[in-house]
Amino acid sequence: MGAAPKVSLLVPIYNVERYLRECLDSARDQTLQDIEIICINDGSTDGSRAIIQEYLDADPRFKVIDKFNSGYGNSMNLGLRAAAGEYIGILESDDFLDLDCLEVMYEKGHACNAEVVRADFYLYWSVPEPRKERFYWVDAALEGRINPQIDREVFFRKSSIWAALYRRDFLENNNIDFLETPGASYQDTAFNFKVWANCTDAVLINKAWLHYRQDNESSSVNSPGKVFCVCDEYEEMDRYLRERNMDKPYLRAIISRMRVDNYEWNYDRLNTELRREFLPRMRDDFISDEVNGYLDENIFDPVKVRNRRLLIKDPKLYMLRREAADQGGRQAAAAWLLKNGGLGAFIKYFVFRFTN
Repeated sequence: MGAAPKVSLLVPIYNVERYLRECLDSARDQTLQDIEIICINDGSTDGSRAIIQEYLDADPRFKVIDKFNSGYGNSMNLGLRAAAGEYIGILESDDFLDLDCLEVMYEKGHACNAEVVRADFYLYWSVPEPRKERFYWVDAALEGRINPQIDREVFFRKSSIWAALYRRDFLENNNIDFLETPGASYQDTAFNFKVWANCTDAVLINKAWLHYRQDNESSSVNSPGKVFCVCDEYEEMDRYLRERNMDKPYLRAIISRMRVDNYEWNYDRLNTELRREFLPRMRDDFISDEVNGYLDENIFDPVKVRNRRLLIKDPKLYMLRREAADQGGRQAAAAWLLKNGGLGAFIKYFVFRFTN
């Protein structure tokens, strides 16, 4: 049996033939050659499986796991169990990497045996013309070697779990895996929390290699089955802390802040009917964090504090205010609120705004 590869790169794939060759080419052509590339085919019905076969036939570093369509979380867990590398990376099948990505990240992590190596990434558009913008998840203020139990800002930045390498034994020793809910909605949320909740040694690199495609992004959610997927992830975090005896006040406070951020993002992506369905659960969970003593408003952005309080006090006004905020600019928002909520709602909001 040969030595373990330096990096196992997991590529979850479902009906993405349009972008798949660019993705797999970027994995194949990495300057770090000592890697395995594990394609997890989640029951694709387009030409994705045939494209995978081309790479399997040409390069022994490529492997495939074929399965019936069962969702992103199950795909990733199968990949984690199959991986043999010292470090594990994730490459979404519509994204791609600059060619020195894995080499630089691996060398920096391996040199100090870091549990996690984290880099920045680009937002990438291919139409109408190719362009990219750095996201600045990692910047000059955050780069370097950190302990996330002390330097906790990492918990609150976009999950983007694919812009990182994870030491395989770190994931295994801490039972860090994915929640296997159907589809592909929010499964990175609990995984990301588990990583940072256990990590005490991370290397953050102020450089971007991964191109995170925006052309394939869906801006809204119209499926009733996805309304509460984000809530499932927070239930999984709760289970994980309890079962592993990690129920620490600072981790609970972190979850309460993350919940507000993620629930609001979920709310904004829902259509109007589904927003009304989600809002009571959103409010109940915010209240529950406070009742259980998990809430620490000192670690919140002031705007998020105000949003949270408004939702709890007046859900209808909260809905109106969120819709008003979509109008662009303070004057447009105020005019929309006055027109659609009436003078009473207009006055009530501004009284609330200046007393909270």
